[in-house]
Amino acid sequence: MKKYFRTSLLIFLTVIVFSCGSTEKPNVIFILVDDLGWKDLGCYDSEFHDTPKLDELANRSIRFTNAYSASPVCSPTRAAIMTGKHPARVNITDWIPGMSVSRARDPKLIPPEDIHNLPLEEFTIAEAFKEQGYKTFYAGKWHLGETDEFWPEFQGFDINKGGVSWGAPKRNSGAGGYYSPYNNPRLENGPDGEYLTDRLTDESIQFIDSASDDPFFLYLAFYTVHTPIMGCDKYDEIYEEKSYQLPDSGKIITVTERDTETRINQSNPKYAAMVRSMDANVGRLLKKLDETGKADNTIIVFTSDNGGLTSSGGPTAVVPLRAGKGWCYEGGIRVPLLIRYPNMSHAGAVCDVPVISMDYYPTLLELAGLEQDPDQHVDGKSLVPFLENPGEMADRTLVWHYPHYHGSTWRPGSAIRDGNWKLIEFYEDNTVELYDLETDLEERVNMAKKFPDITKKLKTRMHEKLDEMGGQYPVVKNNP
Repeated sequence: MKKYFRTSLLIFLTVIVFSCGSTEKPNVIFILVDDLGWKDLGCYDSEFHDTPKLDELANRSIRFTNAYSASPVCSPTRAAIMTGKHPARVNITDWIPGMSVSRARDPKLIPPEDIHNLPLEEFTIAEAFKEQGYKTFYAGKWHLGETDEFWPEFQGFDINKGGVSWGAPKRNSGAGGYYSPYNNPRLENGPDGEYLTDRLTDESIQFIDSASDDPFFLYLAFYTVHTPIMGCDKYDEIYEEKSYQLPDSGKIITVTERDTETRINQSNPKYAAMVRSMDANVGRLLKKLDETGKADNTIIVFTSDNGGLTSSGGPTAVVPLRAGKGWCYEGGIRVPLLIRYPNMSHAGAVCDVPVISMDYYPTLLELAGLEQDPDQHVDGKSLVPFLENPGEMADRTLVWHYPHYHGSTWRPGSAIRDGNWKLIEFYEDNTVELYDLETDLEERVNMAKKFPDITKKLKTRMHEKLDEMGGQYPVVKNNP
């Protein structure tokens, strides 16, 4: 059952934490953008997009260059953020409900069956803050429960605006995608022409106003920049004109990636307009914090749930990274990450330490002065030491497990990063690829045969970790 109540000892320890330091609990704003690529922001050297508000936030934050999503697709990463556990441990290893194997090209394996609802037994990060007197609020994409009893309001959030089963705005059954009517059972339709990204920010701003002097935990999970790529009326013309001014006049440039084509240039005006709208709305949220006097006492995390969509006609590019959403190459799992917090002493610094989605749970607890819960966020590590000393380096071992087929043409496999070494295993043919990310960020020179001992060591270590977490594997398909 849910751990809504802790022991009196935990409450006593929490009181001591705040009596020894600040008596005012910091607010928390967690901003998660859907499918935002590593190179989609100006502060990450975007070639085409404009993000002035996020660039400004980066100058007041710690910017991470080696931040990773827990998975190359959305639902597993979202589960990892909520629980502090690896997707393999939670057994949500594909987007919900996942792609039918029949849609894969000549599939040779049967993927494992994962679950389609985040278990209510998990003590989510929202519940951890709610237990300590925080008002909790959710806006946007949830995609962690097929039925409403698993939606945000049953996972620790007092208010849910727009968090439902599906993972993208609907453009059928009378719904207008990113424009109202939304036909979302947790978000009332707005006036015709209202833009979803604006509306979710409006709801978040209203929540901040309603919180008064109470500490709050606000989780804003934009549906953007997920398909359908619809642009934004305010910015469409700007980027149409900008695309014409590119050397290639906005043409799509691709390279072959196994069974698909990967886009390697940013030139999609509709996508750029969606990014710009998201940026402007983050700016509106930050402005509200300034106006209410809450800015100096608010922790802000900004990140993405997986890499940018670059395959099969995708709208963005993440070069020099390889591939994109759906792949365990760097393009599918490396994401932007900005963290700002009260009284930080290294604003504008860059941190190169590898970090991952499970780390946010213990990090936010520590930044807020709350007791850690290692039995819950068992796979996460607090990033506070690196926030306080962003120049410090630490080798970490990170594992990804995507034993499913994906529309990007990814075939079932897993990956591990240990220091600068990165190994990827594909289960259909048991092939492995080994890359040195320090010299080969593009993952083009397979070193597996040159360094067989390292290859064997990493493969063994990867499976030891997956087995410890209860990871499930695909099995060979028996064709008639």
